[in-house]
Amino acid sequence: MSDAIKHECGIALVRLKKPLQFYKDKYGSAFYGINKMYLLMEKQHNRGQDGAGFASLKLNVEPGTRYISRVRSNKATPIQDVFAQINDRLNSVLEQNPDKKDDVAWQEENMPYIGNLFLGHVRYGTFGKNSIESVHPFLRQSNWKHKNLIVAGNFNMTNSKQLLEELVELGQHPKEFTDTVTVMEKIGHFLEDEVSKLYQEAKKEGFNKKDASPYIEENLSLKKVLKRSAKNWDGGYAMAGLVGHGDAFVLRDPNGIRPTYFYEDDEVVVVASERPVIQTVFNVKIDQVQELERGHALIIKKSGVTSIKKILEPRENLACSFERIYFSRGSDASIYKERKNLGKYVFPKILKSIDSDISNSVFSFIPNTAETSFYGMIEAAEDLLNQQKTTKILKGGKNLSAEQVTEILSERARFEKIAIKDAKLRTFIADDSSRDDLVEHVYDITYGVVKPTDNLVIIDDSIVRGTTLKKSIIRILDRLSPKKIVVVSSAPQIRYPDCYGIDMARIDAFIAFKAAIELLKDTNQENIIEEVYKKCKDQQSKIDEDIVNYVKGIYKPFTAEEISAKIAEMLKTDDINADVEVIYQSIEGLHKACPDNLGDWYFTGNYPTPGGRRVVNQAFINFYEGNDKRAY
Repeated sequence: MSDAIKHECGIALVRLKKPLQFYKDKYGSAFYGINKMYLLMEKQHNRGQDGAGFASLKLNVEPGTRYISRVRSNKATPIQDVFAQINDRLNSVLEQNPDKKDDVAWQEENMPYIGNLFLGHVRYGTFGKNSIESVHPFLRQSNWKHKNLIVAGNFNMTNSKQLLEELVELGQHPKEFTDTVTVMEKIGHFLEDEVSKLYQEAKKEGFNKKDASPYIEENLSLKKVLKRSAKNWDGGYAMAGLVGHGDAFVLRDPNGIRPTYFYEDDEVVVVASERPVIQTVFNVKIDQVQELERGHALIIKKSGVTSIKKILEPRENLACSFERIYFSRGSDASIYKERKNLGKYVFPKILKSIDSDISNSVFSFIPNTAETSFYGMIEAAEDLLNQQKTTKILKGGKNLSAEQVTEILSERARFEKIAIKDAKLRTFIADDSSRDDLVEHVYDITYGVVKPTDNLVIIDDSIVRGTTLKKSIIRILDRLSPKKIVVVSSAPQIRYPDCYGIDMARIDAFIAFKAAIELLKDTNQENIIEEVYKKCKDQQSKIDEDIVNYVKGIYKPFTAEEISAKIAEMLKTDDINADVEVIYQSIEGLHKACPDNLGDWYFTGNYPTPGGRRVVNQAFINFYEGNDKRAY
């Protein structure tokens, strides 16, 4: 993207259903589970570069034997660092015990990270924190196996303060005020409560303390634990957890905001944030990978038996559309098609912008993630050109010579690789003037393919803040001396903050919001800004269910086209010679392209939960009061 926004985190879970000797015999290594986890996490690298973590759990080991192992990293290449640490430990043990190289039973008993159940996480920090303490999985320890809890997730909660207060009411004293800690402690509290109840039941049945453990393992209901824990959660989440004795779960939010996929056969259960990751790593077909239903949990018992349980009542399906536009890997069959359609459906607006003059237009894309929507734009342009060719030939009929027909058929839309990203800026460049100069040189451009009579059409995934466009991209494109630069966003205008996982917390950072504010000033409607502020302030004390997104009033006086025109005006500096136009995907085009991912609150302001509406109003209050803190 021209202005990169934070990615989504990614989860990976593997449960081996056979004894480790089975994988040694069939696949040549007792490290089968570790290897698969590496692939699952590396192929979700796109979802997080700030940190990575891995946890493993052994089943049925003797007391006094370490059965939980965890390693986390916030290094520059965290996934590689995590598995380098794992490999170093495993190789060190094998070097000291060369006679145990093929002894799976000994390895399982004595080597770390080898186990039956694995949980991994790739992280993109949404609050700017990148300390090792912020990296998942989180571990809640106890001497009772059943009370040990390992949690990792892809989520943000909008009501972390409320959840913290609930923990205090339960008698806890949380060590941190983060949604990760509050969520884990909530699950941990009700897990302990459920284990205690089962222990009392076991005593009544005549079990002694030692023999109560198998009774607890067999009868522990993670469904009950999750129902009680998630009752008041407000946010988007895909939450995964391991319990010390060997049960596991993955829970998805009631609106299906965050993605979760799973696959099971007689050897393995696997969960990941993206479907093609599972397909590739386990070489399975698309119809073998299932999507976890919203509001449901995949529960894996220690025995290996899996079940799908309804935890929360499913609400409207509002899966995040940004997953399809940008976050998820484009190798998913459906996502690839949808991204092409995003380019295809925005093409009529492009055509209007260039006065249908395809012959004198050059089409390209920035950055590489926009390549798939670029292909859709290409197909739309070629389809139109073929229609024009057919019309010309039919109209000319027998009067056309062979040379004229050949000339008509040789017409091609012009697609070029215009910009190539050369290097990333180093963060040690502190002063703005130096940084701006470097930003302008991040991209190399292709000279000699654009004429002064040409329109230059560049498609992007989305235009968020417009900063890089203004300071870099439009300037370097203008060096090619086109008649007109048309910047196309395959996504609609981003107008509102996201609070369910994406790091878009400040409304005043969005170029669409800035444009709307400027238009209100230009048209002497500044009073609307204050009116919206008062409405937002007045409902701060209301309960969530009654909260309305009043920030929609900022955009109401203007059409999307008027806001786009103002954005173009704001992006064009005095030193740009070419005309500049900005085109955005329509909401209708988005829904047509991505019919199963209708979560569009960052475009429309239609938040799926009350917490989202509270966040957007707080974001506007912060803007009006000149407060640069986050809205959640």
